[in-house]
Amino acid sequence: MSKKSDAKASSDLSIDAIASDSKQSSTANSRTTALYKDNHASNPDTMLTQKKRGDTLLRDDEREELMMAPLRDGTTADENVDGEKSPTEEKSATLSGADTWNFILLVILYLLQGVPVGLTFGSIPFLLKAKMSYSQIGIFSLAHYPYSMKFLWSPIVDAVYNKDIGRRKSWIVPIQLMTGLMFFWLGMNIEDWMAQDQIAVGTLTVVFFILIFFCATQDIAVDGWALTLLSKESLSFASTAQTIGLNTGYFLSFTVFLAFNSSEFSNKYFRTIPQDYGLVPLGSYLKFWALMYLAITLWLVFMKKEGRAHIDEDDIGIKGVYEIIFRIIKLPHMKSFMIVLLTAKIGFIANDAVTALKLLEKGFSKEDLALAVLIDFPFQIIFGYYAVRWSSGARPLKPWLWAFFAHLACCIVAMLLVYGFPADGVVTTSYFYMVLITTVTTSFTSTVAFVSMGAFMTVIADPVIGGTYMTLLNTLSNFGGTWPRFFVLEAVDYFTVSNCSVVDSEGQDFSCAAEPGKSLCESLGGECTLQQDGYYFVSSMCVLIGGLLLIFYIAPTIRYLESLNPKKWKLDQK
Repeated sequence: MSKKSDAKASSDLSIDAIASDSKQSSTANSRTTALYKDNHASNPDTMLTQKKRGDTLLRDDEREELMMAPLRDGTTADENVDGEKSPTEEKSATLSGADTWNFILLVILYLLQGVPVGLTFGSIPFLLKAKMSYSQIGIFSLAHYPYSMKFLWSPIVDAVYNKDIGRRKSWIVPIQLMTGLMFFWLGMNIEDWMAQDQIAVGTLTVVFFILIFFCATQDIAVDGWALTLLSKESLSFASTAQTIGLNTGYFLSFTVFLAFNSSEFSNKYFRTIPQDYGLVPLGSYLKFWALMYLAITLWLVFMKKEGRAHIDEDDIGIKGVYEIIFRIIKLPHMKSFMIVLLTAKIGFIANDAVTALKLLEKGFSKEDLALAVLIDFPFQIIFGYYAVRWSSGARPLKPWLWAFFAHLACCIVAMLLVYGFPADGVVTTSYFYMVLITTVTTSFTSTVAFVSMGAFMTVIADPVIGGTYMTLLNTLSNFGGTWPRFFVLEAVDYFTVSNCSVVDSEGQDFSCAAEPGKSLCESLGGECTLQQDGYYFVSSMCVLIGGLLLIFYIAPTIRYLESLNPKKWKLDQK
């Protein structure tokens, strides 16, 4: 079994899908102002503020929100760029009365983002698998793209706003209003769509693409508001609020929803008379959250004023931010690093995108799979703690390389688990534990790799423009796990050969590689004969390509890039 990545990430069929959602900095413009004023700000308080803003709001999109502060030289988030201890280090951070309520507001706003993310990255692919082929699910996976590409419009969100409404509320209020209305409309129609024999995958993809675009845009705005909503002394709680909110929303829409949407779970634990439907239909779930979106939006409009910023938020303009992004890309060693980020996850993508769906196809229940994800979550936190410590030495990417090898091995084990699925379709306790152990082990490798790469990015990012720098690197890393997914899912169907033992109504042989063909074959009294399962070929090829890339390009490149002086990554190096 597999984790994502941003963040997350998948579709990622674990909590990593959020993460997959990487936490992009919403204040890219304001963090780059200093570059235009002075590459070495003379005011130490200003430098400290910029550093804290960069450190507080870093996360990987699709993954777990873990401590991302350690630097190669031992500098932490409580030190400024000159290695001096910050004033807040002398006392432990606490939330004041006003900050407590603002913290709760942030948790709620992040939770609202996690709800559609959990549906799109987790639950919907599970529900669609019964009627759709892997190719069609691959098309639906295109809805994930906005979360992996939001740096493209984050400068616009940061620069365009109505002063009377507020810099962040100018985006949050209309975005939440549109999301709520869209949820309600979707709740009125989605049950009919899902009941059709041929689901309109194009329509579903467009609808959820728009929803994820709204979530990604709101994420940018909420990240920025967190910097001013909390006092300086409580800024470290911003990432905590995001962790709690996003993960809670994701689990509600994935693990919890799948359980209560299941007739088996509902009959077993809540009913005395069995029914063929779950306690919580998808349409009702969507309409409930539509009302929550609208209620919270109305509260924001009438009850919550956006106060003035307690930190400098001057703008350099949209054009200035894009110019800096282009300058980062042109750095001498950045092209090699970009290739690594865009290709490193190829070896895992078949496992991330297909393995869980293949287990469902063979008879593994959605409830057991969701339970495995739920059990895995606390292990992620534990692994994250140790991963931070391992990645804080002189070579932060050494754990990343070891985790890469281990992750490839986990992909092979997961493929063997699918191959060894019980022939009678009965999932024994021992088999479930093997799936669980594989899931947890894969989580371990993914978490170590994520934290290790984040530590390296923190080292090389120019502190003067840390927000923009980290936004770009996290986006590239997340996109590296997003772009191959569509092609992998398409390839699974392409290389699968399965025919029905009887002909159709027109007397023609037909394929039953996809679920609609299987249903037709069963209705005609035939049996599907599987000559070749494309999953094993595609998964093996991904692992092979990933292994070759690791040995001959990624590992040598990483060791070279890691050996460079961090100053080589700064924009003032010509």
